[in-house]
Amino acid sequence: MTAPHHDLGELYPFKSHFLTLDQSVRLHYLDEGQGPVVVLLHGNPTWSFYYRKLIQALSSRYRVIVPDHVGCGLSDKPQRYAYTLAQHITNLDRLITSLDLQDITLGVHDWGGAIGFGWAVDHPKLVRKFVVFNTAAFSGPCPLRIRVCGWPVIGNLIVRGLNGFARPATWMAFAHPQRIPRAVKRGYLLPYNSYTNRVAVHRFVKDIPLTPRAASHDIITRTAASLVKFRDHPMLICWGAQDFCFNHWYLQQWQQHFPKAVTHYFEQAGHYVVEEAIDEITPLVLRFLEDNS
Repeated sequence: MTAPHHDLGELYPFKSHFLTLDQSVRLHYLDEGQGPVVVLLHGNPTWSFYYRKLIQALSSRYRVIVPDHVGCGLSDKPQRYAYTLAQHITNLDRLITSLDLQDITLGVHDWGGAIGFGWAVDHPKLVRKFVVFNTAAFSGPCPLRIRVCGWPVIGNLIVRGLNGFARPATWMAFAHPQRIPRAVKRGYLLPYNSYTNRVAVHRFVKDIPLTPRAASHDIITRTAASLVKFRDHPMLICWGAQDFCFNHWYLQQWQQHFPKAVTHYFEQAGHYVVEEAIDEITPLVLRFLEDNS
């Protein structure tokens, strides 16, 4: 296991758990607290570290499950692996089934939206509420700076060779990167410290459904068409306004799909909204979870 979490000290004070999947690949996850279940799903190029403060705030009252997708965080990073949306959904299902989780509040960010809702549309009875952070479960515009990272040859050089995706995210994903401590930025990068360990970072970018030929296209299309299943489910949306990728257009799509959702718009936060607006987000999430209406 690369990048042991003890290197992070008190920034990541959690006990590691592992689920062995096919090909003996180990999926790392956190299982903190007791009570009603909250599952939090990260995106690319983050990992469970992204939710660390929210985990600590919620785990006194809730059971908080936070996996690292295969290839991310403290999960194994096999070089020959189907790093596809379908595979990540299957892995999530294996984890939820193995832990017998029910009545779930599902929190999602970035690729976590496609993975989480991609799973949820086939298991609607297991989900009670949703918390949405700058993400999508439908196709939309993609900035050129991200699309380039998925191009043949040059994308591999940028993302895996030069660390030109995870490292730039430590300033591009924030509205105010100068306010983020160096140790926190180091925590985001710790699992992605070599060409080998950045395999999933690259494969996530390559799997963005930019055309109908993309492996994830059919799943995203089906997921988007199935969101109506959750139209009346309680939903909290916490949105970072200064996100160059998941911009206001994506927020409008969520609001169209879920007109009853409660939305909070953070003008001084970027894509990593949970990092920058955690002090405001924590009480909102706690109130949302406690509301039984």
